[in-house]
Amino acid sequence: PGSLYADEIVRAINGSVVLVLILSRHAMASPHVGKEIERAASKQHPILTLRIDAAPLSPAFEYYLSESHWIDLGPDGTDAAAAKLAVAIKRQTDPSAATEVSNRTDGSMVPRTPSTRSTRWIRGAGMAFVSLALVYFAVDRYWLPNRVADEQAAAPAQPAATTPISEKSIAVLPFSDMSEKKDQEYLADGMAEEILNLLAQVSELRVPARTSSFYFKDKPTKIREIALELGVAHILEGSIRRAGDQLRVTAQLIRADNGYHLWSETYDRDVKDLFKVQDDIANAVVQALQIKLMGGELNRKKGGTQNLEAYELFLRAESALFQNTRSSLDAAYEYADQAIRLDRNYGLAWMLRANAVLLQAENGLRDATEGYERARQELRHALQLSPEISDAHALLGGMLMTVDRNWAAAETEERKALAIDPNNSTALQGASLRSIALGRWDDAERQLVSELVRDPLNPYVLWALGTAYYGAGRLQESESVYRKLLETRPDFLWTRTYLGKTLLMQGKPEAALAMLQQEADESFRLMLLLSALLAAGRKAEADEAL
Repeated sequence: PGSLYADEIVRAINGSVVLVLILSRHAMASPHVGKEIERAASKQHPILTLRIDAAPLSPAFEYYLSESHWIDLGPDGTDAAAAKLAVAIKRQTDPSAATEVSNRTDGSMVPRTPSTRSTRWIRGAGMAFVSLALVYFAVDRYWLPNRVADEQAAAPAQPAATTPISEKSIAVLPFSDMSEKKDQEYLADGMAEEILNLLAQVSELRVPARTSSFYFKDKPTKIREIALELGVAHILEGSIRRAGDQLRVTAQLIRADNGYHLWSETYDRDVKDLFKVQDDIANAVVQALQIKLMGGELNRKKGGTQNLEAYELFLRAESALFQNTRSSLDAAYEYADQAIRLDRNYGLAWMLRANAVLLQAENGLRDATEGYERARQELRHALQLSPEISDAHALLGGMLMTVDRNWAAAETEERKALAIDPNNSTALQGASLRSIALGRWDDAERQLVSELVRDPLNPYVLWALGTAYYGAGRLQESESVYRKLLETRPDFLWTRTYLGKTLLMQGKPEAALAMLQQEADESFRLMLLLSALLAAGRKAEADEAL
């Protein structure tokens, strides 16, 4: 099946004289049927249409079938329709035949006085097309929906890396908050992320990004399973305990396949030495893995601050931003704003606040025009403070591409981001988004799957891959990726709406409605609700929703 099935369809259409379409609501919902009609039309093959239900034409079908010969499966039943179809096919395949037709008021065609030879041909063809029509009717009503479900079940949950796991690979898990009040979670997360960022600078070391490593936070997943999911040989885990200004940090490096502890250490420090502890742990891990630093000592990101309170607010903002919900985006903005008030030169905080504004605008939580302009100004201000903030260049590049449609300038910003940080996920996604915008689905898939190797659980990459598959008409694969995203990030905005859209395009309006009804954000739910209700034949409910 698969590619061989598609090859056979293409060869059959190319070699055909006429295409017979059994038209129904299921056919119009199928991306395969749409592609087949488009190909036949491009080859200038006549299209004969046997319509077996009263489903209204979609714009695409109306375009391709505007000059089609139509036959309705009327009250006379299948035999009469098959006979009409046989005559129509005969006219297309043998123009010199003596068969004449007259147009009825319903637009269908019936034979007048065919010759004996034609009569025999019609009877034979009629019997064949009675069977064919019944087969197609069964296929359309019963097999096509099941085929969609079967393909969904067979589709992979997500692209997986096929390369062997390198010994020089490590995932940094979020540290546990062991403080008495359990109120230092943001600090524990920040500790792990800073160590991750430091280790990611080591060219020989493969380090999955935060979005994937942090997925396992508070989940009872075994070390071996986490390592297999992320494709790493080692795991770094730890904990913090804070009491006033005193901080205890414990870290341990574990070999995933046998659980052996390669290194562990406990640090009792004043909280003002937080940055020094992060550096010490990162360097100890590098030494334990016997990696030689070719570019000198590890350095933390540019655009930071020496104000510990501002840094802690930044960590709170970053933690909220990753949740990507209405309330968390509001919180991210407020925390970043407070950090800026404490240190007006904190470039990373300016970048983070701009990112919160940008996401609010994209998600319809803030006026788009005002939000985009404000985010643009704040990103440029962040770069004025610290030109080496990779994320600011990457976010600005994304805005230049998607909002301003200035792709040349966007590519320039992405190059700047990658020159600073070759692993910058936002910049790497820029190329895939351009491929999606240009309809280069194969390129988009290659780029996004490559990004998933480094960051296999990144929700933005998964969302983009689902979008690429949707654009390519690969609806079962699109559905599979969106379901993976829903499984790993249940509260991620867009997911249920886009999954609902994919289900609707597969001719599953009830499933689409069920998914939309789970969408917590009303604006996203209403975006597709009317279309789903109408597709499900629930016109009264659609009218009421208006």
